[in-house]
Amino acid sequence: MNDTLELVLILLLAATLMVSFFRQLRLPAVMGYLLAGIVIGPHATGLIPPDEGTRGLAEFGVIFLMFTVGLEFSLAQLVAMRRKVFGLGGAQMGVTLGAGFALAWLAGVDWQGSIALSGALALSSTAIVSRLLSERLELKSPHGQRIMGVMLFQDLAVVPLLILIPALAQHQGELVHVLGLAALKAILVLALLLGFGKRLMRGWFHWAARQKSSEVFILNVLLAILAMAWLTQRAGLSLALGAFVAGVLISETDYRYQVEDYIKPFRDALLGLFFITIGTMLDVSVVVFQLPWVVAVLLVLLLLKLFIVYGLARMFGDQDSVALRTALAVAPAGEFGFVLLAQAEGLRLLPEPVLQVVLAAMLVSMLLSPLIMAMSDRIVLYCCESEWTLRSLALHELSARSYGVQKHVIVCGYGRSGQNLSRFLEQEGLSLIALDMDPQRVRAAAVAGDSVVFGDAGRREVLIAAGLHRAAAVVVTFADTAVSLAIIHHVRELEPGLPVIVRTFDDADLDRLKDAGAAEVVPEILEGSLMLASHAMLELGVPLARVLKRIRQVRSERYHLMRGFFRGTTDEAQESAEQAQPRLHSVVIGDSAYANDRTLRDLGLEQLGVEVTAIRRHGIRGLQPTADMRFRPMDVVVLLGTPEALAQAETRLLQG
Repeated sequence: MNDTLELVLILLLAATLMVSFFRQLRLPAVMGYLLAGIVIGPHATGLIPPDEGTRGLAEFGVIFLMFTVGLEFSLAQLVAMRRKVFGLGGAQMGVTLGAGFALAWLAGVDWQGSIALSGALALSSTAIVSRLLSERLELKSPHGQRIMGVMLFQDLAVVPLLILIPALAQHQGELVHVLGLAALKAILVLALLLGFGKRLMRGWFHWAARQKSSEVFILNVLLAILAMAWLTQRAGLSLALGAFVAGVLISETDYRYQVEDYIKPFRDALLGLFFITIGTMLDVSVVVFQLPWVVAVLLVLLLLKLFIVYGLARMFGDQDSVALRTALAVAPAGEFGFVLLAQAEGLRLLPEPVLQVVLAAMLVSMLLSPLIMAMSDRIVLYCCESEWTLRSLALHELSARSYGVQKHVIVCGYGRSGQNLSRFLEQEGLSLIALDMDPQRVRAAAVAGDSVVFGDAGRREVLIAAGLHRAAAVVVTFADTAVSLAIIHHVRELEPGLPVIVRTFDDADLDRLKDAGAAEVVPEILEGSLMLASHAMLELGVPLARVLKRIRQVRSERYHLMRGFFRGTTDEAQESAEQAQPRLHSVVIGDSAYANDRTLRDLGLEQLGVEVTAIRRHGIRGLQPTADMRFRPMDVVVLLGTPEALAQAETRLLQG
């Protein structure tokens, strides 16, 4: 008992320190877990001995990881992205597996180890790359969709690889029999679970939800995951396969998002333990003595996948800039590669020196992944002529939109705050040009008639093209201090007298932005508190003149009265609560859309919790829809609702 407690304490202490350090560097937490495992492992400090109990605990991390993959799996999304997923994704896996197998075989690894090795190296990090794409607002970009299509196929390919690798440990004469039996079991189990399990799972979760107890609900989720994993294990398959099936079944119920929120802490903690155990496998001394081989494997891994993905993307018709961005993101190794290597190590499919070199190369490639993504723009600009052409066209379009416009407002960022500001400016008859880096948002808003253009407001040439020299003001509507400082710098350099109004989240960078030259800095939390205080004072009978005087005083003193507050654990839930806020979404009614010639009453969108706020027809925006109004082809419908409700409403408008 004492040994187990000491082991858990060491794991938790190492994970806490390393993950905190990597978070401060804005690097993925998985890197911290891996480094923690290296430091406390048997080959370094020896604080964690090679122990099967620790490995068994880490397997739960893999179970929850595969469950999350299944939970995010969507058959409709798979059908919609079938060309990206099964085309480029399937080709990437096939060619990389073949090339990796050939190189490993030539290096002297037997054919079973070559298969395991090529499978591990063919995979990329969905967790790291998807997060980086999200932070860069590139998930909906052409290369972002290509990357996610490849990642989705890789996640699906893990399932047969988890079945294949244990079969490779069998005697060569029994391999075909074992593989055939495993495939037959997988087909039968999946058919039974997916065929009958969907109805059973939906009814079971309805029952759990009716208990109106979060404790019962989370226990039910854990039961479903582990029960499915146990069933597939009893059938001679892997635990991870059962967890994946559980995720797929729950994703078809109405409780998908609630389950995802509940399961995230369990998944992250247990997955962290898994990555720590992967780190303990690495012998640093072997890596030091074999450093040339580590560097060689790292270069082969990155360059091989880079050229394969780039070539295949070009064959599938992508522009060279899109193909190169896709290849740069996919080239490094991924977390599922460690899952397969851990499986191969347990089955003794790979020699220890080879395993150590490959582990080190994969780890370094994942550490380089954020750096590669950060440098991708410069690499693409240097290598691809088409990127210069596209940027020139974007600047030309922006210049054409701003040509002849005088005394307008440049709105940097067209999120919720930017859109609300634009509506106020339009009502006052003021001209504006909005810049935003989210292509999906720009397309949706532009189709609805808004004056928004794709562009990076932090770049000098974009601000000039937006008519900075003729503008009346610049408003930064997003809370990003680094970009805001860049915008202020460009404006102060080009037009020193032009006012810049900046939004920030709180008062942490208020003085810094003011000193940089911002005319006004609006901390949204403090302004919300100010409005709350003004309404409260008015309700309590304080004269309006005194309330206005107090507000002006607080603002003139740079919110000195309201600076700082006592923090609590509930402050961390702010970001997740924002996801449930209603938002706007534009839908174009095509010629074959279900809504054509049907009335708003017929569609019953209000039953889904969605409001039709406006309809744009023949270029005229602002038609107030009535219940008897019939939709026509090429109508642009502006919807208001939560993300889930909007998805259902769009499906009903287009497909019925």
